[in-house]
Amino acid sequence: MFADRVVSGMRPTGSLHLGHYHGALKNWVRLQAEYPCLFFVADWHALTTHYAEPGEIENNVWEMVIDWLASGVDPSQSVLFLQSRVLEHAELHTLLSMVTPLGWLERVPTYKDQQERLSDRDLSTYGFLGYPLLQAADVLIYRAKFVPVGEDQVPHVELMREIARRFNHLYGREPGFEDKAKEAVRKLGSRKARVYMDLRTRFQEQGHDEALEAAHALLDEQQNLSKLDRERLFGYLEGGGRVILPEPEVLLTEASRLPGLDGQKMSKSYSNAIGLREAPEQVTRKIRTMPTDPARVKRTDPGDPDKCPVWQFHQVYSDLPTREWVQQGCRSAGIGCLECKQPVIDRVLLEQRPMFERAQRYIDDPTLVRSIIADGCDKARDLARETMREVRAAMGLDYS
Repeated sequence: MFADRVVSGMRPTGSLHLGHYHGALKNWVRLQAEYPCLFFVADWHALTTHYAEPGEIENNVWEMVIDWLASGVDPSQSVLFLQSRVLEHAELHTLLSMVTPLGWLERVPTYKDQQERLSDRDLSTYGFLGYPLLQAADVLIYRAKFVPVGEDQVPHVELMREIARRFNHLYGREPGFEDKAKEAVRKLGSRKARVYMDLRTRFQEQGHDEALEAAHALLDEQQNLSKLDRERLFGYLEGGGRVILPEPEVLLTEASRLPGLDGQKMSKSYSNAIGLREAPEQVTRKIRTMPTDPARVKRTDPGDPDKCPVWQFHQVYSDLPTREWVQQGCRSAGIGCLECKQPVIDRVLLEQRPMFERAQRYIDDPTLVRSIIADGCDKARDLARETMREVRAAMGLDYS
């Protein structure tokens, strides 16, 4: 019915680091080869916590896009754009706010968590309370199939699904829906119509998920159906109305296994991060001064890699022989901490080298970045406008 689009965004709140690369960007690079992907700079979302410092956002936007490109995100494969340049996001957010119960937003787990964690900021605003709703609009407006998130963001996607379900329930029931759906079934042809109705019965009466998947596959193959008929048949299949805003699915991504230099989560606010495009001499200095197992006071003291942040870097960057060398050498005091750190330094610098090379052309000519984003905004806007035409019509706001 809808393209298997992937939609994801990132807030421009500061320079990116290797934790962002291993937690999100590497995954984006992989996904763009498998699905139509839209990746957006969530600059409105940055204002939910940084509304008092808007001057920082613009520079962060362009630096972050260069970091994306440096990481291998390819504008010939993915659509890159700015959230605030596609005003339809704000329109859909407004319309969804009319039908979303307040309690749904208040129960999002990260709402209270972030209020406590960011206690130095005034977060008693609708923007902060409503940012999961804006997130929903960001995804639903492109009728995305998948949203790549970590475990902590799954409740946000569940909220998107609930909002889409409620919207379709309220506005997908067009007058004469069932008759129009049955007419659309007939357009499948007698054999496929029988298969569709059999699968519909098996799903609705017996709850067979495989029947639902088979029916989806059947409809996806049909070339002679209009968009409206497709929406009706998907809705009729599940016992609802037209599916105007499809429910996105979670595409669960592994949390970054790369910690900060001190073993905590890598974060600029913890001063334990390695920047994505940090100078090699700085990277070398940071890793060489990383804390190690406190039991290793002298070079001849044996240590325990499991108590050392450097070992966590080895688990991300080093091959099996190197990891075995570390385990044996550390526990026997056969190697010193600086020796142990050198393979990590070498691998991190090797990983960053192509990033610097990719980034340089955009640093030399910033108009290239602006052009990529302008082109992406045009493409995103076309998709968003198509959705909003249908949303307005369903809500009775199409006065033409």
